[in-house]
Amino acid sequence: MNRILVIIPTYNEADNIVKIIPEVLKNSGGDNDFNVLVVDDNSPDGTAKLVEEMNNEKVNLLKREKKSGLGTAYLAGFRYAIEKNYDFVFEMDADFSHDPKYLKVFIEKILEGYDLVIGSRYINGISVLNWPLRRLIMSYMASVYTRMITGLKVMDTTAGFMCYRVSALKQINLDEVKSNGYSFQIEMKFKFFKKGFRIFEVPILFIDRREGESKMSKKVVYEAYFMVWKLKFKSLTGKL
Repeated sequence: MNRILVIIPTYNEADNIVKIIPEVLKNSGGDNDFNVLVVDDNSPDGTAKLVEEMNNEKVNLLKREKKSGLGTAYLAGFRYAIEKNYDFVFEMDADFSHDPKYLKVFIEKILEGYDLVIGSRYINGISVLNWPLRRLIMSYMASVYTRMITGLKVMDTTAGFMCYRVSALKQINLDEVKSNGYSFQIEMKFKFFKKGFRIFEVPILFIDRREGESKMSKKVVYEAYFMVWKLKFKSLTGKL
């Protein structure tokens, strides 16, 4: 039986969380046992309370005291997955921009022997709906920029829909992962790339969130811009 954990970080996702969790759990069956870990940053809209009221043994909740960022939420989830001996762990948004129908596709690929499977918006052209042109260009060029600076062999370097093999994740020093916003996604991919782990990109259609507000900010963009240079220098000096 493949024990699979889907980490869903939340901040004010009450409109989405009770809808997305059942769709994720529908993927259980056969050799795949899907579970969910919601990492909630004390959402004022009561997201955590809604999760608790689901009263489902396959749904776990990690409540944090304040809004602490995407990267630290996923790191907490990774540590949970390692501690609880899961086989595979997903990163996934609550807002349906990451369609749960792709979860089984990711598992099929990772069972072929890959260590990291990425839901890619750019592996077969551009597969994004409902984004303003400016944001689409910024996202696409961020991946081009990252590949140029770091040499990372991934088309969608900022993708946030991913599945990790936990045995590979254990070989990453999570205490040294310092980025927090979208640069966290770049850093994790780069660390897997430099470790020589097998990476595969699955084409997905990314549809902008149905409900709620985007967490994108200028601070997040600036962090990602400078993070690629930090990764490059750490790699060159052997300190990655």
